[in-house]
Amino acid sequence: MSTQAKIEKMLKKSEVILAAGGEKRVAKQHEAGKMTARERIAALLDEGSFVELDRFVKHRCTNFGQEKKELPGEGVTTGYGTIDGRLVYVFAQDFTVEGGSLGEMHAAKIVKVQRLSLKMGAPLVGLNDSGGARIQEAIDALAGYGKIFFENTIASGVVPQISAIMGPSAGGAVYSPALTDFIYMVKNTSKMFITGPAVVKSVTGEDVTQEQLGGAMTHNSTSGVAHFAAENDEDCLQQIRYLLSFLPSNNMECAPIVETGDDPMRIDDSLNTLLPDNSNQAYDMKDVIKSIVDNGEFYESQQYWATNIITCFARMDGQTVGIIANQPKVMAGCLDINASDKSSRFIRFCDAFNIPLLNLVDVPGFLPGCNQEYGGIIRHGAKMLYAYSEATVPKITVVTRKAYGGSYLAMCSQDLGADQVIAWPTAEIAVMGPAGAANIIFKNDPDVKAKTEEYIDNFATPYQAAMRGMVDIVIEPKNTRPTIINALQMLQSKRETRPAKRHGNIPL
Repeated sequence: MSTQAKIEKMLKKSEVILAAGGEKRVAKQHEAGKMTARERIAALLDEGSFVELDRFVKHRCTNFGQEKKELPGEGVTTGYGTIDGRLVYVFAQDFTVEGGSLGEMHAAKIVKVQRLSLKMGAPLVGLNDSGGARIQEAIDALAGYGKIFFENTIASGVVPQISAIMGPSAGGAVYSPALTDFIYMVKNTSKMFITGPAVVKSVTGEDVTQEQLGGAMTHNSTSGVAHFAAENDEDCLQQIRYLLSFLPSNNMECAPIVETGDDPMRIDDSLNTLLPDNSNQAYDMKDVIKSIVDNGEFYESQQYWATNIITCFARMDGQTVGIIANQPKVMAGCLDINASDKSSRFIRFCDAFNIPLLNLVDVPGFLPGCNQEYGGIIRHGAKMLYAYSEATVPKITVVTRKAYGGSYLAMCSQDLGADQVIAWPTAEIAVMGPAGAANIIFKNDPDVKAKTEEYIDNFATPYQAAMRGMVDIVIEPKNTRPTIINALQMLQSKRETRPAKRHGNIPL
């Protein structure tokens, strides 16, 4: 056979694989409002940067007539390319080929890019769209999932791992995304559950739709499994590009510095009047965030779940920061089980990837009640204490108003390793609410009312903590942005080590 004939043969093989499941199935994918695997990769990566690997990989299954089936690309497209010029590895399951089901060689293709991502120190993006395990391949499919889970775990904290659920993801397929750092879901088209509605009905008798059981908003607002919701495939892929712009490529690097054009010394007089005079009245902590970060721009993770706490990425003088902020508008900013879980995971992600932590504190306490106690608020709240204490990245805490008791510690007080504690004059740093404390101290005093007012004047302030050096700086609110940026610059050379150990035992 001549060289030209061999080239023609290779091109013909490629043509079959590039056609994926064929015109009908591709049309069906489009009708469902979904892109194909290759279209998704093209939209995610910089134009023309994708290099495909393992195009000609083929399954080895001979059970149930599988040997007669041609499955182009093994139902998954894998390779690497760039996002904003930075190396990224990617795999995209192809629902048009055998429903994107996972078999032995499908898994092997994914594992290869997982290992390359780890070796090269580059993020991995997984675009999931799969009916689950390829039943005909039985234990080989199961082993394939196991290998993927293992690689997810080994890479955790070394390279960012991002999962997008862009169709069904059921049974074992959900655990790889759950092991990664962030999960995106697309409204109306993505579904995620361990067991589908039919199994649920047969076991528990509950009638539930796929959307109710495992749709994008179920996991974004009710379960907290997902971190971001997208309107459609295009929106999802653009959001992933945006998230990666805040992150370093691996744990040995810092996030890229971006020229934002916002003056680092900018002050904002409106912050001086933002807080209501009555400290029991709510305000929106997002107004504070918008005021202090570059161009008012931030990207919120899990914005629909545990909304009493805010977790987001932003930039200050071009540097990425991770912000954890109480939200007085929701449950008065109390910490509860879900808020503790949400913030602890975010803190640990930022610490793993050299992203400084900025904590905005207005917290009256942990949420009381039987449900919280029975649900293990002690164990869950301890995760925050653990995560902050363990973190060695720069930690800056700004107390805007309430900071009471254990919840103040849980929001990264100086005692949990905050490198700089900044307070507004409106800060109330105390062991508990001053009115409640006064009722205990002066309960037998005939002059209880006057004594309570005097106690509030003395103790509902930042000055008791400042007198003991637990608050470093008390500032006018309008100066918050320049004060934080100065602190970040000062902390750039921070070095902190922990005792050598295999790993700690976080109270999971």
